[in-house]
Amino acid sequence: MRQDIFQRLLNINREFYQSFGQAFAQTRRRVQPGVRRALAQWITNGDWLDIGCGSGTLSREWRSAGLKGSYTGVDFSQPLLKEAAALQQNPLESDELTVSFLQADLTTPDWTSVLPRRMYDGVVAFASLHHIPSAAYRKQLLDTIARMIKPGGLLVLSVWQFQHSPRLMARVLPWRLADMAEEDLEEGDTLLDWRYHPGESGAAPGLRYVHLFTPEELQALARKTGFEVVTAYESDGSGGRLGLYQVWQRAAL
Repeated sequence: MRQDIFQRLLNINREFYQSFGQAFAQTRRRVQPGVRRALAQWITNGDWLDIGCGSGTLSREWRSAGLKGSYTGVDFSQPLLKEAAALQQNPLESDELTVSFLQADLTTPDWTSVLPRRMYDGVVAFASLHHIPSAAYRKQLLDTIARMIKPGGLLVLSVWQFQHSPRLMARVLPWRLADMAEEDLEEGDTLLDWRYHPGESGAAPGLRYVHLFTPEELQALARKTGFEVVTAYESDGSGGRLGLYQVWQRAAL
């Protein structure tokens, strides 16, 4: 992917989350069933990193599950991080779990500089990887993440499968609305409309870039970055197929 196209796709999502971050957070306060399943089956005590933590909803579930160790959430959107802090009704530290939020842009080379110097027992990345443009950059990002995970540790992720929702497919827009040509994009790159109805003030439209992954594409990405796919499942939405979840394990020494 050309660098200028990469930057323009980034700008679409940056503008969306800066403009609609608080409104978007209001629509994402419920933990998805697929995330709950992952939390129950795969998340263990230890030090975990949440990439694309958004408004911090998962951190509350983490505490409610009685997990011990540390939870560090990172996101680039200041409005969402403010929402994350506001959602915390209780102190963020206890003898058993430390919760913290940090601002970091995964699409910048130095995004890890804000993180504590440690290896993580696991990383979660729910509904975040599909907002990262460029297959080459996604591999680079996952190479970085792999080096942050202890041998044998897990990466638990999900990506959007909006092709299973007629309502969401109706929101797919032509790339000319973003002044881009189809041939400049990679297969699976999609422009989606998002609307929020704040009471009586009408609809406030926004644009989002999303990459539509195939299961095979994700599995290949795991292999290329030194992971083994332990399990995969579909969940979420009215038909239970709106999210594709995969659990990756880093090779043990």
